[in-house]
Amino acid sequence: MEYDTIILGAGAAGMMCAAHSGGQTLVIDHARAPGEKIRISGGGRCNFTNLHTGPENFLSQNPHFCKSALSRYTQWDFIDLIARHAIPYHEKTLGQLFCDRSARDIITMLRSEMQSAGAELWLDTHVRAVAHDGHVFRVTLEQHGNRRTLTAENLVLATGGKSIPKMGATGLAYDIARQFGLPIVPTRAGLVPFTFPDGRFKPLTGVAHPVRAMAGGPGFDEAMLFTHRGLSGPAMLQISSYWREGDAISINLFPDHDLFSELRLRRRSEGRRNLSTILSQLLPSRLAEHLSRDLGLTGNLADQSDDALRALSDQLTNWQLRPSGTEGYRTAEVTLGGVDTDALDSRTMMARDVPGLYVIGEAVDVTGWLGGFNFQWAWSSGWAAGTAIRAR
Repeated sequence: MEYDTIILGAGAAGMMCAAHSGGQTLVIDHARAPGEKIRISGGGRCNFTNLHTGPENFLSQNPHFCKSALSRYTQWDFIDLIARHAIPYHEKTLGQLFCDRSARDIITMLRSEMQSAGAELWLDTHVRAVAHDGHVFRVTLEQHGNRRTLTAENLVLATGGKSIPKMGATGLAYDIARQFGLPIVPTRAGLVPFTFPDGRFKPLTGVAHPVRAMAGGPGFDEAMLFTHRGLSGPAMLQISSYWREGDAISINLFPDHDLFSELRLRRRSEGRRNLSTILSQLLPSRLAEHLSRDLGLTGNLADQSDDALRALSDQLTNWQLRPSGTEGYRTAEVTLGGVDTDALDSRTMMARDVPGLYVIGEAVDVTGWLGGFNFQWAWSSGWAAGTAIRAR
């Protein structure tokens, strides 16, 4: 069977590409339903883009690579598509857009766009081999125990990364890319909770608090959540993408306060109160108790000198913690690293040295922040590849 284009992966990027590639296009996925990561994202509501999307919201060895696709298919273009399909949505926080009803609305929309473009979709289909005979790509598939080989002028790798293996995530895109000589930037789990040894924060499980967090990159002002394994919440997920094993993370527990001035002011009016009591007025009680023990806080506020208050303020606004690791791909929302952008054309997403081979979405070494940015990269890179294929 001959096709113009075969797309491996019926996720966000793959379906977006199929909707724009034209010709005879076939999308293949080993899952039983398309868009499974879309379905579970955003608590089932899908944080499908972010109003503030820009190149600065992405990590890559080449921070300029994403600019072309993002500037030619923007968040506003995807919002227009949502509007044409009459999907109601709302802004939650920080420019994050979610479906009002269900993430399934996005999947239905993409399937409708694919059908309008005449693209086929084969599910429960496994890739067994990929080759190129000098003219076309040959893809050997297994479906319900039967094998067949298809040919196509174009092959698109849209199988994503390694995150959430229980949903079937594999390194297939990287394996095929290597087969054709494309270099791979080492991969690691991103947007993932931190773990700490010996159940250090287990007594604080469920406690959340707004913080400013850093780990070798920009600071993020969002919530931190204590879990039985360690630290999670948006702030921790964000900085996990910048964290390297063995490094410390810095947490400001009072991002909106001049804590030193606050403590000096309270010393005048509440000087007889115990330091731990004052802390429990400023932080969740369980967290205040933990910190009081951890920092060995004793005595009344009135007994503390300016130097002592300044030292305490520094400890609480630059709380240094050293995670033992992260929860890994099991719970990671994305995979950092991937196919090296130096091997790809930023306008078309095609491999520079392998005409007709395209790599899009999470398989590429472009990773967004938490908040809809990774979906926007899927839409933009899928669109860029699809329109380039149509124009070939």
